[in-house]
Amino acid sequence: MSSPKLVRHTSLPGAVLLGLGAIVGTGAYVSIALATEMAGSWVLFAILIAALVAACNGLSSAQLAAVHPVSGGTYEYGYQFLTPWAGFIAGWLFVAAKSASAATAALAFGLYVLPALGLPLGLQIPLALLVLLALMILVNGGMRRSNTANLVIVCSSIGALLIFSLYAVLTADETQQANVLNYQVSIADSIGWREFLGSAALLFVAYTGYGRIATMGEEVANPRRTIPIAIAVTVVVTTLLYVLIGYALLHTSLYSAPQAVDDTQLALVALADANWLRVVVLVGAAIALLGVILNLILGVSRVILAMGRRNDLPAHLAHLNAARTSAPNSVYAATGVMAVLALLGDVQLAWSFSAFTVLAYYSITNLAALKVAPAQRFVPKWVSWLGLASCVGLTFFIDGAVFAAGCAFIAVGLAWHQLRSKRHQA
Repeated sequence: MSSPKLVRHTSLPGAVLLGLGAIVGTGAYVSIALATEMAGSWVLFAILIAALVAACNGLSSAQLAAVHPVSGGTYEYGYQFLTPWAGFIAGWLFVAAKSASAATAALAFGLYVLPALGLPLGLQIPLALLVLLALMILVNGGMRRSNTANLVIVCSSIGALLIFSLYAVLTADETQQANVLNYQVSIADSIGWREFLGSAALLFVAYTGYGRIATMGEEVANPRRTIPIAIAVTVVVTTLLYVLIGYALLHTSLYSAPQAVDDTQLALVALADANWLRVVVLVGAAIALLGVILNLILGVSRVILAMGRRNDLPAHLAHLNAARTSAPNSVYAATGVMAVLALLGDVQLAWSFSAFTVLAYYSITNLAALKVAPAQRFVPKWVSWLGLASCVGLTFFIDGAVFAAGCAFIAVGLAWHQLRSKRHQA
């Protein structure tokens, strides 16, 4: 007997909002600060490199979602177009990558909110766990309630970014204006290719919320049309937003003194000149990070659901509630993985691990897209080849210890898959 399917009730605007909710937060409020510490004044170019890679991967994802619109994303595409082990590793990587992103957002929420409330940073991890628990309950309440909350989150977080950007540009003094008009990257900068491409790898993760849309094949109305359009719109809007933020940051001290960006505070808060603007940015950042976690719990739980249906993970994880609007056990499992990663208490470590695993994940996405039959293809093969080469190449510019840990994680996944395959064959 086939497993029961989720109810389709998410429209194109809802899918775009889910994608933006998964993107806006870590990108604007976390990864730009981390990338700036690595790349200095090269960070604006790193944003453009990340956008190019994201565009290629987004088109590959849209191609796959159009011809195979089911929940599970590249986990399902790997099985359909590649091999079972490739599909399993894609799911394994997705759960790790997005759980690490959610842990980063939860930890960042504590780092940014606690100082504003006058509370000690020692409460960062407990607050992160509390946030994960609260949003897990919201997700298990049903998809419709989550969409309503997401609308408020996206509008608030993007609104704060627009206010910051416009204020930075309009209040810049003559010296700052001249620096923007005559902006050139100094050859005297001490930044090397490794730092530059490493920052691009971190920034790429901030674009990958569009993958959240591709995991919703069973829930999106008219998926063959809605998913490709929603992914394209999400990538374009995000790129425009990031370019605007990057341009605004050229009017601040970020490029002249990137060392002022501290891991324990929001980059935009540190650069805001007015007290009222700091409040606006802080509130927007806190809301945005909640939106990221909300959508990642949804996305990770859907992949765990798909893996449970195929017995790649324990079958009880595929159980749906009576209304078929949520998969409680998969939500519990997803939140549990995020909580374990949050216990590490290191924003940069969690984000770097997410970068490695998500780049490996999208390498499989591009491989699968290359296998789509010519009659069903609307994305040129060279786009997927470029996406594949970019993803594989950027992994080598991530911190060496994280790279080694990521490879070990893949090896553990392959061993797990082999053991379960032998058990089911017996």
